[in-house]
Parts: sequence; structure tokens; C-alpha cells
Amino acid sequence: MSIHRAADRYPGGDAAAGIDTRHAFSFGPHYDPGNLRFGALVACNEERLAPGAGFDEHPHSHTEIVTWVVEGELTHRDSTGHATVVRPGDVQHLSAAAGVRHVERNDGAAPLTFVQMWLTPLEPGGEPSYGIVRGLADATPYAVPAAGALLHVRRPAAGERTAVPDGDLAYVHVVRGRVGVAGDGADGELGAGDSARITGARGVALTAVTAAEVLVWQMSHPATPGRG
Repeated sequence: MSIHRAADRYPGGDAAAGIDTRHAFSFGPHYDPGNLRFGALVACNEERLAPGAGFDEHPHSHTEIVTWVVEGELTHRDSTGHATVVRPGDVQHLSAAAGVRHVERNDGAAPLTFVQMWLTPLEPGGEPSYGIVRGLADATPYAVPAAGALLHVRRPAAGERTAVPDGDLAYVHVVRGRVGVAGDGADGELGAGDSARITGARGVALTAVTAAEVLVWQMSHPATPGRG
């Protein structure tokens, strides 16, 4: 297990435009050949948008884009004709496939915080697609079969213990609160914005130090290199 702290994320965004980004992986001008990906995951960006701020229309290809809203409301539009508002607890999934364009903005009156994760598909190409699950339950993982990955949401109360799914690879991202990680050689404590990358996860559990919200990616197979 390797632990990566929130303070070590690469800064990005555009402060003058009301966009604050923190990248977990090598991104744009912050090129780090030792931190390009973990399994299928090539980006885990914490995004904060002021009211009225956002990302104007831009393209992606060969990327599975999964978004989790922490607070506020995210307005999404894309070139396949979808226009939605994504709220806390919702999972949005845009499969860029051979190519798609999208807009993501904070059109509300309150600040917006979301986590956006990019995964590389096992096979390139295909037709873009869009899906959203409203209020994803803890007991129901969200499958991204194109990348051989499952997203689990954990919301343990203080003192509660919850399992990290067994798998070849597990990526744990703490959205809020603090959790301890222990089991099979893994041992550490994570706070908001911290992450753990666990190889050969077996019998690993999280214990909430405080009430927490955690995203866990369970991955089995490496994906084809590339990003959009």
C-alpha cells in the first residue's frame, strides 16, 4: 500500500476564472513519469468551481469519465445531446469512446465541489454514451465494464468498520472525514483528499475515525495506455 496526501496533489485550474483543481496523477504541465496511472485510473481530480465558473466545451476520446459531486450542483451538457444537473450522491459516467465534447459548469448560486476520475478503457473506439445514477447506495457498486472496474461508495459512521473489496488493485479516495486503513500488510490513516493505492488487496478494512465518505475503485485488469 502507498499513501498519497492531499497536500502533495498537483495544483491546477484557473484561480481568476474561479476554478481550483488538485490532481492526484501526472497531469498537463505537472509531468511525473512515476505517477502516470494506477491500473485503469489515470486521473482523480478534486475540482472546486465558484458560482458561474466552469469548463467550456472541450473534447475527450478513449476515456471513461466518472464524476462524483460532493457539494453544490454540476451542470453537464455533451455532444450526444444530454443535458443534466448532477447533485451530491449522484454518479455521472460519460464514455468518450471515439470522441465526444462536453461542458461542465457551476450554474448555481453556491460553490461546487466534485471529484472527477478518468479511466482508460480496455479497448479503444466505439460510440460515446452517457449514464447517471441518482443517489448511489453504499451497497450497490457502480460498474465500468469498459475499464474492468467497479466503484464502491463507503459512508461509515465514527467507529464503524467497513471492508475494502478484495481485488488485484484497490484505489481508496477519502472525500471527507478520516479513516484508518489496515489489513494484510496495509496500515495507515487517511484524511480528506488523501488516497491509498493497494496492490493485491485482501482482507483490507477501513475504520472511520470520524464520520466519513470514501470512494473505492476495485480493479482487476490493466487497461490499454492512453488518455483523453
